[in-house]
Amino acid sequence: MHISGPIAALTAAAALTCSMSAPTDGTLAAAAKLDWRPCVQGSPYDCATAKVPLDYADPGGRAIELAVVKRKATSPGRRIGTLFFNPGGPGGPGTVQMPQLYDNFPREVRERFDIVSWDPRGIGSSTAVNCFAGPADAKAWEARKPAGFPVGEQERETWIAAYRDLARRCHERDPELLRHVSTAETARDLDRLRQAVGERQLSYLGISYGTYLGATYAGLFPGNIRAMVLDSNVDPRAWTGDKSRPLRLPTFLRMGSDRSAAAVLERFLTLCGSTDTAHCAFSAGSPQATRGKFDRLMLRLRERPVGGWTYGRTAGDAISSLYAVHPGWTDLAGRLQELWLGRAPQPAAPPPAPPVREPEPYLGEEQAGAVLCSDSPNPRDPGVYHALEEASARRTGDAGRFWTWAAEPCASWPAVAADRYRGPWDKPTAHPVLVVGTTYDPATPYWGAQAMATALAHARLLTHDGYGHTALVNPSSCVKAHVSRYLIGGSLPPAGTRCRQDGTPFSEPRPVGGLATGGGGTAVTGAP
Repeated sequence: MHISGPIAALTAAAALTCSMSAPTDGTLAAAAKLDWRPCVQGSPYDCATAKVPLDYADPGGRAIELAVVKRKATSPGRRIGTLFFNPGGPGGPGTVQMPQLYDNFPREVRERFDIVSWDPRGIGSSTAVNCFAGPADAKAWEARKPAGFPVGEQERETWIAAYRDLARRCHERDPELLRHVSTAETARDLDRLRQAVGERQLSYLGISYGTYLGATYAGLFPGNIRAMVLDSNVDPRAWTGDKSRPLRLPTFLRMGSDRSAAAVLERFLTLCGSTDTAHCAFSAGSPQATRGKFDRLMLRLRERPVGGWTYGRTAGDAISSLYAVHPGWTDLAGRLQELWLGRAPQPAAPPPAPPVREPEPYLGEEQAGAVLCSDSPNPRDPGVYHALEEASARRTGDAGRFWTWAAEPCASWPAVAADRYRGPWDKPTAHPVLVVGTTYDPATPYWGAQAMATALAHARLLTHDGYGHTALVNPSSCVKAHVSRYLIGGSLPPAGTRCRQDGTPFSEPRPVGGLATGGGGTAVTGAP
């Protein structure tokens, strides 16, 4: 899931650079203890707090807390075990987003598994990175910098100065924590939680950045995998900056997020222009006219913002709003049309707060940044990002500007992870991994799923022919059927299987067959 703010605009045998004294098989790590209680009175969710070492190389040293949430299997007599879920980001608070996404999980999975998630170290209600004295201090910092991404020399200077200030604040408050929020350490936490719920092996669903977490877990604990679904994949070599790729590029350009987002934006405008304004408010009557209308709006906003809606804010909102087709695309079209008419639209409403202990934890940009910037290499000179932006924009337009600046805060970040896993990715796992990739994904391109399936030793790629970020958020009954069969019985889809999305953008989703009806959605199988 996308967490607001540019840093979190998410969510082969490389050298292993983690601390060599840290355990890689869990043998030195005692299971965390979980005292489950209802999160709030009347809630269907149970909450607990786990204590884990800050530094797994020093298990007797400082301890930190992990906030954990669980929804019990709805058919306890048929319960298989526990399914762990990570919502991505980095910086996604699982204690909030798992309950928000619970109904998106296949019904059969909800019946047979307890579903457990957690706020990773550094995030949300766990021991969190927080670089401000209080909410007012954080809001004042946020108000200083341009929204979306900077436009023009003055805004670039303001942006760079703001993130330098953020880095300074973070280093002053808890420099030790900043070095210990890596993906590898979160994978070790996940193995502690697996032990705490009494599972011999891990069943896991990770989306977006959660796919990189899953691949890291598979590298550290290959024998512990019972089932692993990776949906909307980060190419692990792109994240780590494999030597075969130009390390001068920031993370999201190495991943190809700019190219993928540009392709999805083009499809948004094409499909919008192919229907009428009753279905897409921004339609100009044809794909070409709608694309031209969008370009003219962006040019106009560069010169004359509408209220607080600048060009940078609007372009950033457009890219982020492509994540969820329903209702995100329709709502985005409405906001663009309001801007076209010279009226400031209301921002997208947040989802309802779930019935958990802390439904609205602090989620400042520094939390996602602490993971991304310490874990994935990015250019350290803030001065190079404008040239990188222009080069990407020549290929991908507004999307290139957005995704280039999304990683710029890492130029000033004060910490490098003490325990950073960089491969190998092809260790044979106890059971094969199911990789799901969406063909038009604005954040993690389809070729990232292809790269993940190739990098892992035993993996099967399931192609989701559709739009948006993650098949979990943009459902396909066909994908759900295959995921259910795999998680419950270990059955992989045939090689080359493709699934269509339920419904199309700017139309009501149509009901299609699923596992419960004996169907399989709209599966199409073919050659690998």
